[in-house]
Amino acid sequence: MDIQSVLQKGEGISAEFKRAESKVPDNLFETVCAFLNRNGGIILLGVTDSGKVEGIKAGMVEKFCKEISNLSNNPQKLNPTFLLEPAVIDFRRKKLISVYVPVSSQVHRCAGKIFDRSVDGDYEVRSDDQIRNMYSRKSAYYSEGMVYPYVREADFVPGIVARVRQMMEVQRPDQPWNTLSDEEFYRISGLYRRDMLTGREGFTLAALLLFGQEEAIRDVVPHYKIDALLRRKDKERYDDRVNIRCNLIDAYPLLMQFIAKHLPDPFWLERDQRISLRDIIFREVIVNFLIHREYLNAYPASLIIYDNGVVLKNANKPHVFGELYPENYEAFPKNPNIANIFTQIGRAEELGTGVRKVFQYIKMYSGCERALFREEDLFTVKIPLVGMEDDLDFIVGETVGETVGETGFKILQLINNKPFITRLELSEAIGLSVRGIEWNLLQLRKKGILKRMGATKKGYWKIVRRLK
Repeated sequence: MDIQSVLQKGEGISAEFKRAESKVPDNLFETVCAFLNRNGGIILLGVTDSGKVEGIKAGMVEKFCKEISNLSNNPQKLNPTFLLEPAVIDFRRKKLISVYVPVSSQVHRCAGKIFDRSVDGDYEVRSDDQIRNMYSRKSAYYSEGMVYPYVREADFVPGIVARVRQMMEVQRPDQPWNTLSDEEFYRISGLYRRDMLTGREGFTLAALLLFGQEEAIRDVVPHYKIDALLRRKDKERYDDRVNIRCNLIDAYPLLMQFIAKHLPDPFWLERDQRISLRDIIFREVIVNFLIHREYLNAYPASLIIYDNGVVLKNANKPHVFGELYPENYEAFPKNPNIANIFTQIGRAEELGTGVRKVFQYIKMYSGCERALFREEDLFTVKIPLVGMEDDLDFIVGETVGETVGETGFKILQLINNKPFITRLELSEAIGLSVRGIEWNLLQLRKKGILKRMGATKKGYWKIVRRLK
């Protein structure tokens, strides 16, 4: 890095100078957040706004670097986190700290606030339109397409590309890709490309994640791992665990084996043919878990089996916020090239069918009406393993406070006047979220006060025991 050139150009949309005599600047992470949200940039500590080099006390440099790294990995300071690696620079016999911040594929917040960058500095983004525009801008950026010019085929697991191409040919014998050379296959599938912005050419992050050896993946994405845990007896630690750090092609069967080891597979006939409800549901869940993750985010991906359900969480670049249902779900590819490979080898189907298929079969598998898919900065999936009553508690219980008393009474009043009232209508009438309404309905049913009669969509509520 040419520090002299940076100093001569001065502060701008991608450069910021900050004094740091005795402590890390209080507003440092506002700038980090703004750079992540805009075009990236470089921050020099030990320099005044005018470009005068003051330096940092030699005894404080190491402490500052550790503090910056720790804070960058603290979601209370920066969310989603983005691990930074400050560099110490000797310049004109003085110590400076350089913090390089790349552009991020996600929208970041500093202490709960969104910041953007302009030539005049950092500013807080407050209006809904500005926030919406930022997400729109980010949504056009796929981190899987980042080019790594020094990745070679030797960094892939030996034989894995031939294995994947054979799976493609078995799945679709007429697939035009079958006649291509490996080099042509890489290019047409988007796994090898030229970055039109920088001119760099090479394999992409998607190629490395799909085919790479563990060591190569770790060099590029050091935080990459998937934790599969069983927590039935030991709720604090685990009863069984598989820590997965291999590529996505090999990770899929390992996760399916873990599911098969610990979950039942009840007998079920469909059109006089036995099908595996467990495999159908968790195939869709795990494929979505792998192909829609935001891999530049350090948040660890996890699959945890509890007594009453399975919970999956991973980092996400949200397209929408909130709970997803089959009727409102709009498929949006987070990693289209990874998703395409999974589709070509038969592990994924048409985009968007996964959520619908889980909802189609969940009742048959567990006796529950629904699963939960929630899209935020974390993508959360909950698959219940018990009956409907407990299922509702499993899905909504952890996020809703106990407000059964007064709220429960209001719900009963509304139901008494209109037995066919919907959860959404109750939510609007009381001013509580649908999730909160569901939790309160569950408590009333557990107390034997309320009962649901008929089908889920066409049924009605019946007060079976009056409150005195």
